[in-house]
Amino acid sequence: RHVPAGWAVADPDAVLAARLRAVDLTYRALFGDRVEGAGFAEAAALARRAAEAAAPGVPGGLGAANSALPWPDPPHLTLWQAATVLREHRGDGHIAALTGAGLDPVESLVSFAAVGAAAPEVFASRGWSAEEWGAARRRLQERGLLAADGTATDAGRELRAKVELRTDEEAAAPWRALGEPERERLVRLLGEPWLEVIGSGMLPSENTLGIGKV
Repeated sequence: RHVPAGWAVADPDAVLAARLRAVDLTYRALFGDRVEGAGFAEAAALARRAAEAAAPGVPGGLGAANSALPWPDPPHLTLWQAATVLREHRGDGHIAALTGAGLDPVESLVSFAAVGAAAPEVFASRGWSAEEWGAARRRLQERGLLAADGTATDAGRELRAKVELRTDEEAAAPWRALGEPERERLVRLLGEPWLEVIGSGMLPSENTLGIGKV
């Protein structure tokens, strides 16, 4: 609901340009001159191949929207855009999996918090009121997915596991465009930068994506 008002501040082209500038500055602050090196160029080429193999996915979804953007020239920005396409392609599949499991938007977050992805307070940034959160809890309890204390029941954990499995299956196609040696090579190329990002403190240790906890 906030997006239409955003265009009164800046048009989409200006926002996209600002996004790339921010990514460029962030990568250079984290990795310095290495963004100009062979490792980033090789990783960018591999990640782009995977991203270009991503199916269009959900019409109007963020995966398709980011896939339609032109590719930036510098390798580190190519790498970032490829990661963005792959992330949003996976995200679109995740939304489809949640919908298929009969979870509405707020129920999806409540059930994710219930399996220990993050404390319920961390999800406040998503904008749901205490009343909406509480109503979603009650609906999930009626389905036998949540216990009285708000934690997931065995059935609730099983449902979330099925959602994650279907998400993985939907997200697998782009990676099949790379052979196993190339996938392993990409993991090795990105391993050290990933650890540097995590160690930088730039990202919150507890977040609504459940990274590092689930």
